[in-house]
Amino acid sequence: MYVCVCRGVTERALREAIHQGADRMRDLKACLGVTEQCGLCASHAKQILDETLPQKSQVQNFIPKPVCICETAA
Repeated sequence: MYVCVCRGVTERALREAIHQGADRMRDLKACLGVTEQCGLCASHAKQILDETLPQKSQVQNFIPKPVCICETAA
C-alpha cells in the first residue's frame, strides 16, 4: 500500500528502511522523502514506525551475537 503518494513510498519501503536503521521520522524523511511535500502521510508513516520498531528490537535480540573462536579455544 502507498503511504506517501507524492513520493511513491510504500509501507514495505518504510518497514525496510526502519529495519535498516531509520529509527525516527527524521530518518524516514531523509532517506525516503516522506512528509516533504503535502505532509498527509505523516500520521500513517509514524504509525508504521511505532509498529515496526518493537519488531525490529525483537529480531535483533533473537540474533545470537558472534563469538570469537580465538577466545573459546584458549
